[in-house]
Amino acid sequence: MGKLEKIKLKAAGIDIGSEKIFVAIEEQEVKSFRTFTSTLHQAVEYLQLHGIESVAMEATGVYWIALYDLLEQAGMEVFLVNPTETKNVPGRKTDVQDCQWIQQLHSYGLLRRSFIPDPTIRELRVYVRLREDHISMASAHVQHMQKALTMMNIRLHEVISQIQGSSGIKIIEAILSGERDAEKLTLLCNRQILKNKKGDVIESLKGNYRSEQLFALQQALDSWRHYHGKIEECDRKIELLLKEITQGKPPVEKLSKAKPIRHHRPNVANLHEKLSQILEGKDPTVLPGISDYTLMQLIAEVGTDLTQWSSEKHFTSWSGLAPGKNTSGKITKRSKKNINTRVGQIFRKAAQSLLQSKHIALGAFARRLRARKGPMIAIKATARKLAVMFYNLLTKGLDYVEQGVKKYEEQYRTQMTKFLQKKAAEFGYAMVPITNSSE
Repeated sequence: MGKLEKIKLKAAGIDIGSEKIFVAIEEQEVKSFRTFTSTLHQAVEYLQLHGIESVAMEATGVYWIALYDLLEQAGMEVFLVNPTETKNVPGRKTDVQDCQWIQQLHSYGLLRRSFIPDPTIRELRVYVRLREDHISMASAHVQHMQKALTMMNIRLHEVISQIQGSSGIKIIEAILSGERDAEKLTLLCNRQILKNKKGDVIESLKGNYRSEQLFALQQALDSWRHYHGKIEECDRKIELLLKEITQGKPPVEKLSKAKPIRHHRPNVANLHEKLSQILEGKDPTVLPGISDYTLMQLIAEVGTDLTQWSSEKHFTSWSGLAPGKNTSGKITKRSKKNINTRVGQIFRKAAQSLLQSKHIALGAFARRLRARKGPMIAIKATARKLAVMFYNLLTKGLDYVEQGVKKYEEQYRTQMTKFLQKKAAEFGYAMVPITNSSE
């Protein structure tokens, strides 16, 4: 075994806290700085004074972001590392020892650099994540509206699919304006509801109206509208940024048809065209379960250059979609470690939507696996397949052709036939097709 040698001679390690950062440089005493902007500048100057070229620090909450930007602007190589990879010896943990340990590991090249996208993608990421937060908060207030209605025994949400839809909001506004006639309220619904559920809607709107619950309903409706206004503001920011990114890029010659987006569709003009321009004509929306909204979320998380992961296996592992493995000697155990990443969750949502598909081969694969190993494993395995397709499409330009369920079933039948023939031969048997006795 070769001797372990230092490969980064001008390296430093930083432990970041909410109030102080601790900086370790070899053969120097650990120095601490407060987390104000002026003192962070002093920390950068201190590193420059000692000729530091590379810095490693843990990804602690959001505290690392300001310092990361300052170090990057100063021209230093910055390694943001996963805290689980820098754990010290148990029972010897202090901030001073942590930064010294990080510096030592970094000097020997034992730390892996976390993926950090370029500033433009980081800006897009902020807008998209804020949008997701607002959607989550808005959905909570939909539940508050349902609760207020239920407290008055108005069962509207049990009859129509979404009370936050066009018909539901019109009825709620009319109730808050003083209308109590169930038949008049029902006429505010769209034609489809009136055609199929008019009687049920009328019955569901006969409630026990109470002033305190009407107040709660008004509060929930106002809050829901507030967050939808914030979502629209995020959409405007996203639209301006996409316009800036695509400025000067050539238009896509063969633009595919955009998939419909059922829920939370971004109000961004020409979103499909802009995303195709950003990806230089590549269109991951041809993949099953991937819409323009899904693609926008993925670009905000991983950017457009996936060659930073050397293979699809590295990409799926980083996404938390690779199967776990825990081997010691002759014993192989299932890994208990669950890695949840935003990218992995996006692919999981896309995979979950395929479970109900009737004509997509990947949906048939997911249903077959669900029957054998349960929905969680089926969704994760399908999400991994989607992630591999996404990686190959963006890095190698591979086209995706939907073969359909029938083709998948034929391939599965051929595969199982070969397997059974092989097993039969191992035991000295031969498989023969069953013939009709009448022939």
